[in-house]
Amino acid sequence: MEKYIEVNRDLWNKKTPVHVTSEFYDVASFKKGKSSLNPAELEALGDVSGKSLLHLQCHFGMDTLSWARLGAKVTGVDLADKAIDAARELNAELGLDAEFICSDVFDLKNVLDKKYDIVFTSYGTIGWLPDLDKWADIVSHFLKPGGTFFIAEFHPVRWMYDDDCVKMDYSYFNIEPIIEEVGHSYADKERAIDQLSYGWNHPLSDVFSALLKQNMHITEFKEYPYSYYKCFNNTVQNELGYYEIKGIEGKMPLMYSIKAIKPK
Repeated sequence: MEKYIEVNRDLWNKKTPVHVTSEFYDVASFKKGKSSLNPAELEALGDVSGKSLLHLQCHFGMDTLSWARLGAKVTGVDLADKAIDAARELNAELGLDAEFICSDVFDLKNVLDKKYDIVFTSYGTIGWLPDLDKWADIVSHFLKPGGTFFIAEFHPVRWMYDDDCVKMDYSYFNIEPIIEEVGHSYADKERAIDQLSYGWNHPLSDVFSALLKQNMHITEFKEYPYSYYKCFNNTVQNELGYYEIKGIEGKMPLMYSIKAIKPK
């Protein structure tokens, strides 16, 4: 089963050049100063100036660098070497001082020896990881006592349905890997990507249980009936400019967020 790491690394290496040049990520606007961060994480973490921040599964670093622009001392980690190369290039072009590390999350203890005020991960991350107990151990390991963990993620209820959110095809529970043939990226559906992917649907109980086993003190939990991103089919924009499933607007959770503190 460990082959999933190489398969998914290859997938994200193929996705990276598509994403860097896509309208979805709009790197041009980002270079001009637009932040890639969303209200959920900005409100939860507040002023990050002077704080150290570890961003797990950072892709090509836009969110990591957005935190750096807000004054955090940041380290971004991602599985895909092409994504890390792109992040380092973006960091250099913008004159920021972010550190980027190419590593599988579960191997991070072997390549990074620091502790952080904040550990952050967001939007389409833990579904690529089979074992949340190992993941939560990594989170706790890299947090300083009293440090803050924050995750914003797509809701597991959404992942039960097909691409058009019409038919329930998958279990809410993590009973087996979801192995799919990927034909394109959510960021640009016109550019073909031919690759397998391995994913896992993690019920909220697994997320909470993993964090609680590390004695993390959960201070905030929110669910959202919309997505900040137009990454799903069959959506309409709401009055906030975010995206809900057409025909069942406001009825299905599409995202959630958790804030937790490591005990001192």
